[in-house]
Amino acid sequence: MSVTQAVLLAVVAAVLGGIVTVAAGRLVQRRAHGSDQADLTMFDVLDRVVHGASTGIAVVDKFHDVVLSNPRAEELGLVRNRQIDDRAWAAACQVLEKRKPIELDLGAKALLGREPVAVRCTVRLLLDQDPRFVVLYAFDDSEHVRMEATRRDFVANISHELKTPVGAMALLAEALLESVDDPETVRHFGERVQREATRLGNMVTELIALSKLQGAEKLPDLEVVDVDDVVDEALDRTRLTAENASITISTDRPSGLEILGDRTLLVSALTNLIENAIAYSPAGSPVTISRSLRDGKVAMAVTDRGIGIAKEDQERVFERFFRVDKARSRATGGTGLGLAIVKHVAANHHGEITLWSKPGTGSTFTLLVPAHVEDAEDDENHTADRTEKVVGS
Repeated sequence: MSVTQAVLLAVVAAVLGGIVTVAAGRLVQRRAHGSDQADLTMFDVLDRVVHGASTGIAVVDKFHDVVLSNPRAEELGLVRNRQIDDRAWAAACQVLEKRKPIELDLGAKALLGREPVAVRCTVRLLLDQDPRFVVLYAFDDSEHVRMEATRRDFVANISHELKTPVGAMALLAEALLESVDDPETVRHFGERVQREATRLGNMVTELIALSKLQGAEKLPDLEVVDVDDVVDEALDRTRLTAENASITISTDRPSGLEILGDRTLLVSALTNLIENAIAYSPAGSPVTISRSLRDGKVAMAVTDRGIGIAKEDQERVFERFFRVDKARSRATGGTGLGLAIVKHVAANHHGEITLWSKPGTGSTFTLLVPAHVEDAEDDENHTADRTEKVVGS
């Protein structure tokens, strides 16, 4: 039992005491006459604690009567019109009979004007020495249920994604063993094993990075970062990939903008956006990078003339392992984690990632991060007289 439940149990027990019955009547009278806060007694305090608790509380006796309940119990569906939920009453009967606490899942409950919530309930005797009353605590368990569903989906996805390169490596190793007398064949299959191993290593690395970004580890202290340096390093990292794909990358004039953040993570995010643009663009098409100041935020935009993204897929592209074109992504060695990492980098910098896309036309991903105001120049000075320079071919 948690500390909160222990406190609430003590409060409920006190409220149900014989003296509280008299005090409750006095409380009603004082409320009716609008008495001052100074007149509050301990019983008034206990009553208000139960009444305002974020946990639903209800007490029932062996005759199925609801002796006490608070508004939260009504909100969570534990009590309706002074009647206890049928499943909760069945659990209370078990507790009365066996005198042992139990946990109960009340399932999804519809709240007025809100999304349904998952309700979990703890049922136990109010007092061990007086087995006439059962106290029920109801909790909004929606966040736990959502996280558990996310965890199951993640495990299923990562199991599938890891299985692909591992399976490929097993088959390639078998082929290598059968081709031991043919050096050319050994070289061919050896290179493929190396590619799959690299892909597997990249996936593990990105999973670790994603875990850190989602709160497993605290981000280091943020520092003033030059946006132009971030763009230049991201370009250096993707230059060879662009050349191999016959993609020309162009960028605008240095801006002088600064942001408060983690340089390594920001470079990683922009690199992922550029590599994503390259992966989904046809050979010979351009990819453009621009930077500007928008309403106090630095915008780093990556635009491609690739296949584009259908409207129904645009919300999902930032999910882990989601791919618009699975065949193309696997051919280029993508892990399906790049855009998820970008999303979390943006969130950890109090920013956001936006997307504009049209199938057959291309896409623009824009990373928005609050500008470092003290050293930021006027927006007009950053956007005027831009010229393009070719940094890849």
